[in-house]
Amino acid sequence: MRQQIRAAFVFASLLMAPAAFAAVDTYDIDPAHSSFTFTVQHMMISNVPGEFDSFSGQVMYDPSDLADSKANISIDANSINTHVAKRDAHLKSPDFFDAAKYPAITFVSTKVTATAITGNLTMKGVTKEVTIPVTISGPVATMMGGQAVGITGALTINRQDWGINWNKTLDKGGLAVSNNVNITVSIEADKK
Repeated sequence: MRQQIRAAFVFASLLMAPAAFAAVDTYDIDPAHSSFTFTVQHMMISNVPGEFDSFSGQVMYDPSDLADSKANISIDANSINTHVAKRDAHLKSPDFFDAAKYPAITFVSTKVTATAITGNLTMKGVTKEVTIPVTISGPVATMMGGQAVGITGALTINRQDWGINWNKTLDKGGLAVSNNVNITVSIEADKK
């Protein structure tokens, strides 16, 4: 009888072991130390920068098993900022993001590896899978006694894939606004 109880205890311990040793921690994106920026070529001669000023999200991170790691991000499309009010108003209009109808740009990861994060990017009501080459750093101890992780990466997308089609053809050929958009992601996230 004692051996049966001991065997049952060992079996129950083994069943609970994965939960006991799970190391997936949740980190909230720190907007003061993170950015979502982009550049778009204008009139075939210059690269115009922009950013989004308002965003939030979480990173679920297990450095020992990246298969359990995830990222969920929401960006306020109305917070687009190219430091030119008239241009920002045009970018918020139906010609581009249609921010009144589609106020959020979201990214939900489906796969995390040591060098890339794949997930679903939704803009203007259209969802497409993208893969972002990344560097993942941390966790590290913060000056406030907590922990933080960092994710940096960059990718280029064709905005037309998301139905962001507005453009004008220049007199000598070429486009007023390039279809390719270069995006840079820099995230610092704090453990909850």
